[in-house]
Amino acid sequence: MTSLTMLPKETFRGKVAVITGGATGIGFGIAEELARLGAKIVLASRNADRLESARQALTKEGYEVHVIPTDVRQPDQVEALMNGVTEHWGQLDILVNSAAGNFLVDAEKLSVNGWNAVVNSVLNGTFYCTRAAGLKMMQQATGGKILSIVASYAWTGGPQTVHSAAAKAGIVAMTRTLAVEWAHYGIRVNALCPGPTDTEGSRPLWADPADKERLTAKIPVGRFGTVAEVSQAASYLVSPFADFVNGEVMVIDGGEWLGKGLNG
Repeated sequence: MTSLTMLPKETFRGKVAVITGGATGIGFGIAEELARLGAKIVLASRNADRLESARQALTKEGYEVHVIPTDVRQPDQVEALMNGVTEHWGQLDILVNSAAGNFLVDAEKLSVNGWNAVVNSVLNGTFYCTRAAGLKMMQQATGGKILSIVASYAWTGGPQTVHSAAAKAGIVAMTRTLAVEWAHYGIRVNALCPGPTDTEGSRPLWADPADKERLTAKIPVGRFGTVAEVSQAASYLVSPFADFVNGEVMVIDGGEWLGKGLNG
């Protein structure tokens, strides 16, 4: 990943960052950027093979990385994750909630199991991780940074995403609530909202040139975002340079959610 960030290279020296969903895509990009800026990294994901591949890729660059296979839908596994972080590195300073799950479906065709699968992964999993990490940060009495990845349909709504939109909206409400409740502990809680981003997982959505043209036409800047751009925004929000940013949802989508005006 090519980085253009202006943050000093030692910004996160001595800090430990946990990234859920950190084995692939945006989560991996954020992990790589934080590591480049000096953080010790813990990657968490359900897929042990992908975790190992991600660990090897980062350690090859000389970064300090630890992996803990975790299903964020399981509170006991989340507790084990956070305990494992502090046992291995001795502290926990940053949490990035990037783990998620989604599929497109008309609301009337969505089963109860389908609803629960997404809500448990996106909303419940984010709360389990945030609460467990927050308690560790409170015990350390040194504060911390928590960042959750959301989507603009949390406030605009979106066809075929009723489960994910509801879950992401819950994360936005949770972010703003905890930003107020936990500020006196020195814990800042924010969210980052990427628009369409070019990742391995998203590319099949626009493999057809006509689909790509249709999608980019909805983005005022005329292109998809990059993992590097999202990762740099994330690194800023969990850095000391954003210590007065709290309870914010930062959108990085080329203006997509704003549309193109009433005549667009």
